[in-house]
Amino acid sequence: MKNLPERSVDQIIDAIKDNPALKVKLAITDVDGILRGKVVSKEKFLASVEKGLGFCDVVFGWDSSDVAYDNSKYTGWHTGYPDARVKLDLATFRTIPWDHEMPLVLGDFCDQEDNTLAICPRNLLNNIREACIVYGIIPVFSQEFEWFNFQETPDELHQKQFTDIKPLTPGMFGYSVLRSSLKSEFFNELFDLLHRFNVPLEGLHTETGPGVYEAAIAHSDVLEAADRASLFKSGVKEIAYRHGIMASFMAKWNQEYPGCSGHIHQSLWDLDLKQNLFYDDERAHNISPLMSHYIAGQLYCLPDILPMYAPNINSYKRLVEGAWAPTTLTWGIDNRTTALRAITGSQKATRLETRVPGSDANPYLAMAAALASGLYGIRKELTLDQDPTVGNGYRNNQFGVLPGSLQEATHRMDKSGIARELFGEDFVDHFVSTRLWECRQFAPAVTDWELKRYFEII
Repeated sequence: MKNLPERSVDQIIDAIKDNPALKVKLAITDVDGILRGKVVSKEKFLASVEKGLGFCDVVFGWDSSDVAYDNSKYTGWHTGYPDARVKLDLATFRTIPWDHEMPLVLGDFCDQEDNTLAICPRNLLNNIREACIVYGIIPVFSQEFEWFNFQETPDELHQKQFTDIKPLTPGMFGYSVLRSSLKSEFFNELFDLLHRFNVPLEGLHTETGPGVYEAAIAHSDVLEAADRASLFKSGVKEIAYRHGIMASFMAKWNQEYPGCSGHIHQSLWDLDLKQNLFYDDERAHNISPLMSHYIAGQLYCLPDILPMYAPNINSYKRLVEGAWAPTTLTWGIDNRTTALRAITGSQKATRLETRVPGSDANPYLAMAAALASGLYGIRKELTLDQDPTVGNGYRNNQFGVLPGSLQEATHRMDKSGIARELFGEDFVDHFVSTRLWECRQFAPAVTDWELKRYFEII
């Protein structure tokens, strides 16, 4: 359990006891970034605070469509899908304002010996975070998301077989004050209810595309930032349901529109002095040597760990030239065409924005990838061998391009010694097997594109 700086364990337990709700929602995030959980009685929850509770380990044994893997060592028909133990992290306690203030607590999977489960995304990130804390460094992160909203219900979409999907609003209205007023009740409720849910937003606005919004979540400690990001995605969908709306964080739902990003902002701070270690007013662009190493580490590791940023077949439809998503191994100063965008200036605001992740990424894995690879650069004292890209980053492929498909990226990660050094053999083996499974599921599919292109003419 991580530190509880604001409320003690006893205070949180008392708050849950005093809550009029008879039940508590428990949740974990699976490999695909999907929030899985259950509602338990308040009595069962309180009895589980110390010893944890059993939770079927199939949540790490199936894909996003609940189809069981046939290539997983961790669990499967060969193990009988037993219960694993989930430890509750009381520091994640909050109440759900759109669901009668029901308490919610996140948990982490552990093995039978009470060790953290290596393939659990939240554990992975927390272990990397702890390595920073030991050295007196606190990683401060936040994530911003773009997503599309639709005037649809799940029943309607399935009846239409996901065709003729109707966006919430028509037209291209990026940063439009007018368009945000069209569905103002939904728009305002997002901001207000998420704040009460302890997922505070720094900003919310319309983006380029029909019915698309963008939100920036307030920065915090990296584990809290990932918790907020995961709960943000689930919370937005639940609030949307209340308004007869469906929210989608798919990386690219339509080739005619830009994809949906999940950019990660990050900096490292001195735990005692409360100073931003990325800032140095005596260096070019105010970038400290530490930040320079951190950027170099991300650039060096990025091709080997790309599936942690782009985990789905569809993710790579977003990573195309001219679509506001990077394709090259580049960095720049406030440059939105590069993979890494250094935002410099003040001591407080200097940070790195990793622009590769889409909104479909698992926040825990994407942040783990960013932090671990940046720390790798610091440990190895890697240097930035390239100057910051000025102008069009799509035209700067001197230092390489990103793998172009999930299969290519996954095979590279599987063979990567860097990935295994950063995240361990158990995690890489399991994660790679899930991504190869995803490729296999897509391989036999016949798409609309194929029908339109080949049905008549061939």
